[in-house]
Amino acid sequence: MAIWVVFLVLISGARGATFTFTNNCEHTVWPGILASAGSPALATTGFALEKGESTTVAAPAGWSGRFWARTLCATDSAGRFACRTGDCGSGSVDCAGSGAAPPATLAEFTLNGAGGLDFYDVSLVDGYNLPVLVVPRGGGAGTCVATGCLVDLNGACPAELKLADAAGDGVACRSACEAFGKPEFCCSGAYATPDTCRPTAYSQFFKNACPRAYSYAYDDGTSTFTCPAGTSYLVTFCPTTAGQKSSEENPQAAPLPRGGALVKASGAAGQLSNPAAILAVAAVGLLL
Repeated sequence: MAIWVVFLVLISGARGATFTFTNNCEHTVWPGILASAGSPALATTGFALEKGESTTVAAPAGWSGRFWARTLCATDSAGRFACRTGDCGSGSVDCAGSGAAPPATLAEFTLNGAGGLDFYDVSLVDGYNLPVLVVPRGGGAGTCVATGCLVDLNGACPAELKLADAAGDGVACRSACEAFGKPEFCCSGAYATPDTCRPTAYSQFFKNACPRAYSYAYDDGTSTFTCPAGTSYLVTFCPTTAGQKSSEENPQAAPLPRGGALVKASGAAGQLSNPAAILAVAAVGLLL
């Protein structure tokens, strides 16, 4: 397992974190890493992660940034690297300070923030490209719990939001903001406050399927989680121990862990019978 370590002098008593990235998809993904303004770049900003592979990246106390997985990537005849989803536009595997082009499922972290806590979330505000699960090591109490989106939303994505490949199969699901650019969907202009920007039918599509994930900009109350500083985290793409595809035509599927039953959004609402229970089962399976 490849390990990148950041050699930084940390202030006394402050603790960083390690992030272990695991690819349980049936295909290679290329994780990207973007540090927030004022945070140092980590030792890698992008790398390939083969099916079944894990990689650990260290971050210093106070670091803030986001992670995502790029999919359907290739290098062209001119040597330029690009991805169909989550591309950072750098032309190489390293993102080098560039973020993900939407749609992409994001895992966002601020380490050792207010009150000596880590703050983290999984966000679908910029859309969705594959399932992601974040599990704090040693967590499970209070708000130090697993979060993410285990559901294959690409098949159920509304037609007006769907990003499709050449064959017409969904490979990602755009946000309404990206699709339509209207202030009421982007929480901008006259809709730039929590009181004026409210959930929409499109954000509810994401929220019904993934109730712990951010579905729009002011979704903080049910989507931000905290752990004591110094906690380390597992970030799993396509979280499952079954390792099965939903079908040959949809390589982005997210089966249930330990059962082999596919977790798929159904209908326009993408409603699951008990999404929180599915998250809990997935977290236990990955920690065993």
